[in-house]
Amino acid sequence: FCSFQVPGGHVYRGTFVHSTQQAPLQILEDALLGVDTEGKIAFIGKGAELDRLSKTFGFSPPDITQLEQHEFFMPGMVDTHIHASQYSYAGTALDMPLLQWLNTYTFPVESRFKDLGFAHRVYTQVVKRTLRNGTTTACYFATIHTDASLLLGQIANDFGQRALVGKVCMDRNNSVKHYKETNQESQEETCRFIAELLGKKYPLVKPVVTPRFAPSCTGVLLGQLGEIAKNNNLHIQSHISENAEEVKLVNELFPESESYTDVYHKYNLLTDKTVMAHGCYLSDEELALFRETGASLSHCPNSNISLCSGVLDVRNVLKHKVKLGLGTDVAGGYSASMLDAVRRALDSSKVLTIQDPEHETLSFEEVFRLATLGGSQALSLDDQTGNFEVGKDFDALRVNVAAPGGPIDLIQCDGLKCATQHLLYVYLSSLAGDDRNIVEVFVAGRKVVPFTE
Repeated sequence: FCSFQVPGGHVYRGTFVHSTQQAPLQILEDALLGVDTEGKIAFIGKGAELDRLSKTFGFSPPDITQLEQHEFFMPGMVDTHIHASQYSYAGTALDMPLLQWLNTYTFPVESRFKDLGFAHRVYTQVVKRTLRNGTTTACYFATIHTDASLLLGQIANDFGQRALVGKVCMDRNNSVKHYKETNQESQEETCRFIAELLGKKYPLVKPVVTPRFAPSCTGVLLGQLGEIAKNNNLHIQSHISENAEEVKLVNELFPESESYTDVYHKYNLLTDKTVMAHGCYLSDEELALFRETGASLSHCPNSNISLCSGVLDVRNVLKHKVKLGLGTDVAGGYSASMLDAVRRALDSSKVLTIQDPEHETLSFEEVFRLATLGGSQALSLDDQTGNFEVGKDFDALRVNVAAPGGPIDLIQCDGLKCATQHLLYVYLSSLAGDDRNIVEVFVAGRKVVPFTE
């Protein structure tokens, strides 16, 4: 660890909250955390260990940034499924079920992204908005347009967001015929996208192989994408079992497969670097296949409800020991905030409990883990981010629950020191905490919010 006299190293003192594999919520009161010049966590200790730590790591008390009352650090949130291109109409067009919604709204809008000026405007807005909302890592769908998809990667890099970016692949679209590729185009352009994005050597932005979903891809294309991902050791993302009509369509298009999951498995698209969005209608046998292959799911509760698609039984997914994170799924989900995903995940779990009182409702601590460490595990990035462990990148939100002009009134805390767990609960789930409570956002130790422009 470099001396803190070297520019770039930082020490923070205050309350840190995060998840571990053993505990969905761990609160570290009066803790000291050091970040080295490469943005990695160099040490975590107790405030009482100040003398020893300062001698070991070469800093002095004036170098320490002290958090204020009602402030804490939490890990940056991980959005495991978001369509960057659809941000242009987020909050509208939620009056149809999935397949009709895609044909009426989504495909026509996405076809506009061949215009790089339009793409630049939308992609800049979505990256800045998600960062302001505390999303330090995002797994993005772009569109079928290679150059616009590369532009999204550049913008994420320029603003300092950790991102997986996918050029969408689809060689089947009978409803909006101008918005699809030939099989050869999709394969060649995917290879170009991967080569050019990797050639940029962005430190935090990587490509992800992105078949839109089985109904929009032929088996030949799915097989080619599976080979591309395998040969380049790349992440894979797609959709699965979002809507009952979609599941039926997949069964008709791929009658030789035993299930929706089997379609992807057959074409080598289920790996330990795969994340599939939704999964509302997966059978226990399909979940077992997810567990066996190491593939993960992205739970997108806002979208599932907004498009009347279904409700994922998260408890059952966890019971099967399948990796699971949360996603906003803009624009099927109307909010680009992971805080909204946290709240909708809690609501969806309570709906299942209303339907079945024996159902074990998710706790807010469990959903907090899904939004942070769970998301990093779902994206196979948990060796780099997701919680506060020595050696990981410092991806963090500095949260002030009582921020001046913010949306929260801490009535129970007037004149009192509020318990950290109460502050976290108020911020995440029970009141309208939002980006106004986020004082600073760090990705790999670099302050990316407030923006410097």
